[in-house]
Amino acid sequence: MEHIQTSMTTTQIFGYKPVDSELERASNSYLMSLVAVLGGLPLPIVNLLASVFFYLGNRKSTLFVKWHCLQALFSQLGMFFFNTVGFWWTISIIFDDKKATNQYIAYMITIVIFNLIEFIATLYLAIQTRKGKHIEMYFFSDITNLFYKTNNENTV
Repeated sequence: MEHIQTSMTTTQIFGYKPVDSELERASNSYLMSLVAVLGGLPLPIVNLLASVFFYLGNRKSTLFVKWHCLQALFSQLGMFFFNTVGFWWTISIIFDDKKATNQYIAYMITIVIFNLIEFIATLYLAIQTRKGKHIEMYFFSDITNLFYKTNNENTV
């Protein structure tokens, strides 16, 4: 699900120890998408927009906050594409008199499983980030590191 920094502290990675307000904002970047899911559940764009606006609101913040906001944004962007296909496929079944095929049912089950995994991972990331631990998700952290260079060379 994610790989954890075991050999380097947050101070070694970012060059400083984040203060409590930074930990809270970085943690909130993950929680923002969860709150948006509850508010606009059927529309996949809502949680992506929430993450975009939260990132834009924190783009002049410290490196720790920006890094976690961007990782949360990229993870939401990844889920957005899967959820959008499921959303429009469902709309076409409802309004175009198409049938729900086995492929549709399998896709929707897969999407539900992906969303549950992402939901649990997001909660975990928010909790660990609030504690001051730097957690990196597979794939999304690599993209985030391309945008924000850190002293992070020893990821597990």
